[in-house]
Amino acid sequence: MPRPIVTMTTDFGQTDSYVGTMKGVVLSLCPEATVVDISHQIQPQAVQQAAYVLSTAVPYFPPGTVHLVVVDPGVGSQRRPIVVQTERALYVAPDNGVLSLVFSQEPARLAIHLTDPQYRLNQVSATFHGRDVFAPAAAYLACGIAPSAMGKSVPLDELVPLPLLEPRQQADGGWLGEVLHIDHFGNLVTSFRARDPEAPISIVVGGQRINRLSRTFADVAAGELVAYNGSSGYLEIAVREGNAARQIGLDIGAPVRMEGVG
Repeated sequence: MPRPIVTMTTDFGQTDSYVGTMKGVVLSLCPEATVVDISHQIQPQAVQQAAYVLSTAVPYFPPGTVHLVVVDPGVGSQRRPIVVQTERALYVAPDNGVLSLVFSQEPARLAIHLTDPQYRLNQVSATFHGRDVFAPAAAYLACGIAPSAMGKSVPLDELVPLPLLEPRQQADGGWLGEVLHIDHFGNLVTSFRARDPEAPISIVVGGQRINRLSRTFADVAAGELVAYNGSSGYLEIAVREGNAARQIGLDIGAPVRMEGVG
């Protein structure tokens, strides 16, 4: 029988004990689980970035994986802790839209508000639900507890969506998107989907213009900006042998404009 898998995606970083503590809870309650880190370097409270990063990883995990996501600006408030079941996986997360991009790939089939106290720790902190609520729920799911046993059903149309991430057409015919993510190399992942490499393109970002879509970094000289279709299916912007985010001075949420194309 395969060992159950629990993945973790958080904005906790690696400086503190938060991630290790959550792993300790999971392994105490479900010792046979294998715990896999997707990322703990999501920018603090960056729900949209977490949604993007999660959506790029989950298709590559086996069916039945439990994905634990804790990017939770509303911790301690009235926002719901939930478990959501899709055809392939289970997701444990705050109901704040962080699962929205996943649901565009694999629609939700069942959502449960995690209300049963027997599936959380005895003492629940107001500020560390990752340890006290979400990690125990993920562990119990990995060890075979049914989601429906953990609380009350939530109508799927009541799950909180993210604000629209798709590019928006402007009055002058251009399209306005944004930077969804900045990877370890400083490459900018935009909200524009991958495009036909032969299609005309004009992108304006950080006051600079790129007038063609390249296949890879080597298509431009060192230090030059390059736009290309990234491995996750989104259009990305990089500096060959450099750091685009630092060179242009942009962060997540910065506007990206595409002109002259549909």
